[in-house]
Amino acid sequence: MTDILDNALIVASELLANAVEAAPGAELRLHLRHVQNPRGILFRVWDPSPRAPLPRATAALTLTSIDAAPEDAWDHGGGWGLPIVQSLSTACGHTPTPPKGKWVWSHLTS
Repeated sequence: MTDILDNALIVASELLANAVEAAPGAELRLHLRHVQNPRGILFRVWDPSPRAPLPRATAALTLTSIDAAPEDAWDHGGGWGLPIVQSLSTACGHTPTPPKGKWVWSHLTS
């Protein structure tokens, strides 16, 4: 499944980074599973935070919006991880785990 390796690394790092931000210093869990039909990988990251992940709204890029001037940083401090995961995934979402926490997941197909 080397054809999706780059995307898999990006998705895994984004999901883990979001979990660390949602629950700093807490125990996290990462599950990876090879899926046969359709052929791919299922990523799941658990954190104890009850907050649902909220992707940043996407917008068209213009020369003005990507100006990296210190007074107007174009990425506004990050927050683009979930839109990246959504664009690379066949499917993605989150599942609450009462009494606390959630699994955030992504399915990539080959």
